[in-house]
Amino acid sequence: MNPYRASLLFIAPECAPLVKTGGLGDVCAALPPALRALGIDARVLMPGYRNVLHGVSSRRVGRARLLGRDVELLEARLEDVPLLVLDCPALYDRPGGPYQDERGADWPDNDERFAVLSRAAALLATGASPLEWRPELVHCNDWQSALVPVYLALESQPARPRTILTIHNLAFQGNFDAGALERAGLPASLHTVEGLEFYGKVSFLKGGLLHADALTTVSPTYAREIQHAGQGCGMEGVLSRRSADLHGILNGIDERVWDPARDPHLAARYAHGDLEGKRANKAALQARMGLDADASVPLFGCVGRMTEQKGTDLIIEAGGELARLGQLAIVGAGSPALQEAARALAARHPGRIAVHVGFSEPLAHLVEAGADLFLMPSRYEPCGLNQMYSQRYGTPPIARATGGLSDTIVEGATGFLFGPASAAALVEAARRALACYADGAAWRRIQLAGMSRDFSWGAAARRYADLYRKLAIPQPA
Repeated sequence: MNPYRASLLFIAPECAPLVKTGGLGDVCAALPPALRALGIDARVLMPGYRNVLHGVSSRRVGRARLLGRDVELLEARLEDVPLLVLDCPALYDRPGGPYQDERGADWPDNDERFAVLSRAAALLATGASPLEWRPELVHCNDWQSALVPVYLALESQPARPRTILTIHNLAFQGNFDAGALERAGLPASLHTVEGLEFYGKVSFLKGGLLHADALTTVSPTYAREIQHAGQGCGMEGVLSRRSADLHGILNGIDERVWDPARDPHLAARYAHGDLEGKRANKAALQARMGLDADASVPLFGCVGRMTEQKGTDLIIEAGGELARLGQLAIVGAGSPALQEAARALAARHPGRIAVHVGFSEPLAHLVEAGADLFLMPSRYEPCGLNQMYSQRYGTPPIARATGGLSDTIVEGATGFLFGPASAAALVEAARRALACYADGAAWRRIQLAGMSRDFSWGAAARRYADLYRKLAIPQPA
């Protein structure tokens, strides 16, 4: 099949390493270059946050007045990807993060900030642009750019570009007061149940769900889950009606960063053909975390946000039993109550359980390499990354069968899954895993199978390219 060479505007509310609050920043950094490697002319549009303006060299290519704001369009590059920066200091050049201030409170004008971004993207997509370039496709990400399909649907131009909206986490919806429609320059007639109205508010995400030509989310299982009340976050009706247009495409991981054969954060590097380096990393992790030095005891690791969504409370509840089965190293931050509970758990089990509150990139890598098993008991997980990292590092995961965890872990072959969100189910899965761990040959087969999986962004990019191709080809009536 000939490569599909489309032009694509990719809208990034955040993009590592310039601005990152979570996995969305990683996706926006990794997917566009992977698409360009396939011959797709992907260009990224993002707001001119302070870190972006200071982090790239740019030149001004245009200016406009959008929704009452003076904006400038800057052109730059992020590695090998063309980057378009929407510069509006009054909206984006601020201390704090992209969505919240330094105290962790949402910016009160977030609706205006991201309506302006969406309006700019829509204008770039319809030819009202200073660039000698027009995209055939516009790829939107989460609520922050979900108004783009709404603006384009209101355009009278028949040859508008096709739109894709990716849902990274349905819990984040961009819900605002009814006045947000007027501030976004949208007609009040959209404030209906059939439009953007959502329990009395205006939902940017709902607008995108209704009007995008295709919807994607970050795993096949999550795509099914969000069509039902349990995980639909109130949007299950819209999503089930659009089921034929909803696609689950797994995220990838950056295999240049997450590679045990060349990881600079490890005590010893290792590869699929020789796992001896894991022993040195286990010893280094035990020493770093203050655990008893013992090569024979199974070591459970966990890295991530300390929240109920991530199942941190289940790990804490199961902690006493896990301490009897082996050692436990927890790295992360989040809920103050869970942080204190984790510290108290470690205090009750010195030498067996250790906790590092805070995030450390080097320590996160060391946990992936030094642990024998990786715990990920999430209540829901749209995709998840750590379970892919752990398999690549020969550290089989123990995880709840939900979302992307179900799609990336093969029960008994590359890791271990359990159903109920309970400490008892977590412990039972840990016991099953340890039965395999006790059989050296069986354990090595599980490790090597996980290390052989293809979790690259190249695989994800090919799935997106297939979707783009289908969108561009007129479908029979």
